[in-house]
Amino acid sequence: MDFVSKNFVYRTLPFGKLVQRAAEEKHKEFFISEDEKYYLRSLGEDPRKDVADIRKQFPLLEGDIKFPKFFKEEQFFSSVFRISSPGLQLWTHYDVMDNLLIQVTGKKRVVLFSPRDAQYLYLSGTKSEVLNVDNPDLAKYPLFSKARRYECSLKAGDVLFIPALWFHNVISEEFGVGVNVFWKHLPSECYDKTDTYGNKDPTAASRAAQILDRALKTLAELPEEYRDFYARRMVLHIQDKAYSKNFE
Repeated sequence: MDFVSKNFVYRTLPFGKLVQRAAEEKHKEFFISEDEKYYLRSLGEDPRKDVADIRKQFPLLEGDIKFPKFFKEEQFFSSVFRISSPGLQLWTHYDVMDNLLIQVTGKKRVVLFSPRDAQYLYLSGTKSEVLNVDNPDLAKYPLFSKARRYECSLKAGDVLFIPALWFHNVISEEFGVGVNVFWKHLPSECYDKTDTYGNKDPTAASRAAQILDRALKTLAELPEEYRDFYARRMVLHIQDKAYSKNFE
């Protein structure tokens, strides 16, 4: 699945039928093709206002999932129930909150990249344009080869901690069921109050991006030579004032 090119469609199925199809390699019944993949990501009662919480949307499963005590109850943000077909691959992206990926059944392979490698990942918003992390098109994405990858495999019962801002690409190697648990590790006022998915940038970061967009529009008023010069000065100023010295 690629959220950049939107190579998927939304469809509605009875829950039992969804599970049946997601577990199949080939389908006798299908929407587009016999080898199509299926993916469920649970939502809140009103996706525009409510976060996903497996304890509310799937109360019969509440007793089957024990959240590791990595955070205080008031820091809890969401718990997302996921079902995926074998062979399904999710786009490379980051989340703004720490989270745990709990693998209930099946196997997943997860490839991660540090936030400090963002410059090599060809970002479009929170997502990387490089979907095929195993065989990337280096003619199109030459800098991707500089990104250092971290890889792990998850089987039933495994739990992976994914820190905020770390990019991750998830491949389902078998039919799988999993749960993501997200929590707020920054003060609540740092987060966008309209965010029910946990993937909107912190409000201060969003404001800074808007200011930068306005600055770039102002620079566009200059001739190319001057625009280039002052843009480079701006980059140096950002590096000097905002880059952390703790990660060098």
